[in-house]
Amino acid sequence: MTRKSQLHPVSRHGVVWLQWKLVIFLYVALSLLSLLCIHLQYYSVTMLEPLSVAGSHIPPRKYPGDRPKVAFLFLTRRDLPLDFMWDRFFKGADQANFSVYIHSQPGFVFNEETTRSHYFYNRQLNNSINVIWGEYSMIEAERLLLSTAIDDHSNQRFVLLSDSCAPLYDFGYIYKYLISSPRSFVDSFINTKERRYSMNMSSVIPEEKWRKGSQWISVIRSHAELIVNDGIVFSAFEKFCKKAPPFGSQEAQLFFRQNLRNCIPDEHYIQTLLTMSGLENEMEPRTLTYTVWSVSGTKHEAKSWHPVTFTFENSGPEDIQEIKSINHVNYESESRTEWCTSDSKSVPCFLFARKFTKEAAMRLVSEVLIGSSKNVAL
Repeated sequence: MTRKSQLHPVSRHGVVWLQWKLVIFLYVALSLLSLLCIHLQYYSVTMLEPLSVAGSHIPPRKYPGDRPKVAFLFLTRRDLPLDFMWDRFFKGADQANFSVYIHSQPGFVFNEETTRSHYFYNRQLNNSINVIWGEYSMIEAERLLLSTAIDDHSNQRFVLLSDSCAPLYDFGYIYKYLISSPRSFVDSFINTKERRYSMNMSSVIPEEKWRKGSQWISVIRSHAELIVNDGIVFSAFEKFCKKAPPFGSQEAQLFFRQNLRNCIPDEHYIQTLLTMSGLENEMEPRTLTYTVWSVSGTKHEAKSWHPVTFTFENSGPEDIQEIKSINHVNYESESRTEWCTSDSKSVPCFLFARKFTKEAAMRLVSEVLIGSSKNVAL
């Protein structure tokens, strides 16, 4: 009896311990199961929306409405001198397919007195700023345009245009060209000839990520949102990209002692931001806006590059067709040739061109050079 009375409490203690072990085991098993479920959910999401690799397609993001819109973003000095040409371009297009936004001189209003096209009525930004060429205010204005345009969730493609840009095709062709591509069109390349990069930026922008390209971009919505929400890279440009004072002045001496650079932000900011964000596979490294560059300046002046102006004489059918026939772009600094394709098919490289005078734009309209593109297939 005595031996049994000693064994009974030990047996009861063992049962209690086994119960606790079972509870602990079940708790651990449930925790592992929950972690596994979370992992599987994350894996499925990342498989549905992967970053693109060469030859792959970026799945389109969902948006409200029946169809995506193209946002045309005009960066102007004041008015739109070629508004009559753009009026012809937009006429006949379904207004559910596009939006128009204008960054102009602060206080300037587009109405019946200032524009000949109703497509531009009251399309100016109310928070526009004074823009100075060569300073960060240029990219600030671009960000303001994008910030306003992304408020409309139907806007899925964003095209930046100057007040001297002209379309080379009709609206339908340009719309299909932009919407059918899942990538942004951002001219971007490594440039070693010009020393615009400042070592002052190195804590934010690594020199190997520094890129150059055309200001005239066309971006998908996710890239537009990235540009608008960026505060780090933009702040570095704002702080260290300054317009150089007149050569020989005391201000110029201080400018160069501080290792500052007149780095022309609009030719570097978006290209560098997208590269730093690891999004080079989500963009076509070329612009859709054709520009002819020439060197100007006398032997007593510094040589500089300026875009050639299209006048009545050099904007005829043969001239425009020559631009339309371009199907590749050469990048000498990278020993690279960029062939212009869509779904592995050759397409024209350029949808727009600049800089056009009023007379050149009138010729485009009168000779119906921006008319139907039925014979051109993507």
